[in-house]
Amino acid sequence: MTPQIIIVLVLTAVINLIVTLSLAVRIVGVRTGRIAITFSLFNILVLVSRTANTFQAPLLAKTVEDQLKQEAAGNEGVFRLIILSCTIGFVIGAVLIPSFQRVLSKAVEHFSVHRSVPRLLYLGFSGSGRQFIKENLKMPSKESITALDPTKGFPKRIFLANLVATAIMTISVLCCVYAAYINPAYRTTASNLSGVINGVATLLMVLFIDPHSSVLTDDVVLGKVSVSYFRQYITYMVIARVAGTLLAQLLLLPGASFIAWLAGQV
Repeated sequence: MTPQIIIVLVLTAVINLIVTLSLAVRIVGVRTGRIAITFSLFNILVLVSRTANTFQAPLLAKTVEDQLKQEAAGNEGVFRLIILSCTIGFVIGAVLIPSFQRVLSKAVEHFSVHRSVPRLLYLGFSGSGRQFIKENLKMPSKESITALDPTKGFPKRIFLANLVATAIMTISVLCCVYAAYINPAYRTTASNLSGVINGVATLLMVLFIDPHSSVLTDDVVLGKVSVSYFRQYITYMVIARVAGTLLAQLLLLPGASFIAWLAGQV
């Protein structure tokens, strides 16, 4: 395994870990009553995720280019390992959600008083900040899973939309890169189709998932929906995203074949 692939695996896990933690942001916003500040502070982590994402695709494409020059066959195992790193990132993020909620809640409280991001970052990396994080590390409770009752209030439509969107977003870049093995003559065209594929997942997010989550968040703030139900909803969304990465394993090769064919048609 090349150093580039190892970096891609790490970056992929980090990106999906941060995506999972984004689900906890709404809970923190509800708990603190400062939804806008909560999302603003979380954008610092989003910046890390987007920076990692800019390096991910070029490193993977470079590996494919090198293998094509050597006339190597498609390295399917590496791509499936990358998808597995997505699953691992989601699982680690899910485990860290309780701890992240406590740390972010404290950060929101601190920022509400001092209103300085540099000062907040300094506090986070200071000795007292590291000690606070250490003291607030908490594993998810068993009740968060055992208390789930799919027969009562299970968001089936949103769950399925989240599952499909996650699967598509997981393999969009991978399918476009892997298509270079199937149709090397159009590998540049194939690599540029990732935005089109991601657009389908983005539509699902914009039209179904995000509006529902936003309305549900407002309902909790207004007292129309209980916090316990909202927590169950977040748990369902985490499960949907983990399941989406498993579905992505099944869609990898069919998706790459479709992209290779589409690249020759456009």
